[in-house]
Amino acid sequence: MTEERERWRAMKEQVMKNNQVTIIGKVVSEFTFSHEVYGEGFYSFYVEVQRLSEVVDQLPVTISERLLHGCTLEEGTLVEIQGQFRSYNRHDGEKNRLVLTVFARELFILTDDLIYKNPNQIVLAGFVCKKPVYRTTPFGREIADLLLAVNRPYSKSDYIPCIAWGRNARYAQNLEVGEMIRIWGRIQSREYQKKQEDGESVARMAYEVSVSKMELEEKLEESEGQNEELD
Repeated sequence: MTEERERWRAMKEQVMKNNQVTIIGKVVSEFTFSHEVYGEGFYSFYVEVQRLSEVVDQLPVTISERLLHGCTLEEGTLVEIQGQFRSYNRHDGEKNRLVLTVFARELFILTDDLIYKNPNQIVLAGFVCKKPVYRTTPFGREIADLLLAVNRPYSKSDYIPCIAWGRNARYAQNLEVGEMIRIWGRIQSREYQKKQEDGESVARMAYEVSVSKMELEEKLEESEGQNEELD
């Protein structure tokens, strides 16, 4: 029984490593009740994360009431959140809509106003579940859209949209469905116009991972094995 428990714990830890997020930014919204699981309440709010440019990303966060216990998080509070980027389906009329959120596992309140080098980091390891779509912009910039299925405990998966640029886009276009890759990047928000059935357009916010580096998981494991032999 102990061996099975240890094996399960090791598998769970490995799955947790497939999805790691750290964001640092300011709270920019009130807390709203999201849902309850086995008597544990979860709340949603938004954190504004500064990019290297003047652009900011407003990212949705889901947090347990247990992490909020004893904390006073007013708008403008600087926080560091460590967790995972998760997805779930929300029933919207007759359709299901993919909803993305940063699921907080650790919360730290920061008191300084330093400029943090990497305030928005994500590492994912998942399976390509749709053939990547490669295209070029009118200005000749290369882009590839891909969707990753990232496993998490209890036989669940998160479906994370990613966008690659330049040489990463050229690399991504040749990936096949079912291949496992690891990516490094940041989470970004992007506003777009959604056209309704009545012809009216409404503003919506999309969230995706902007890829800075990607590698096939097989190649990554081979290189790690070679490094271990050299040590």
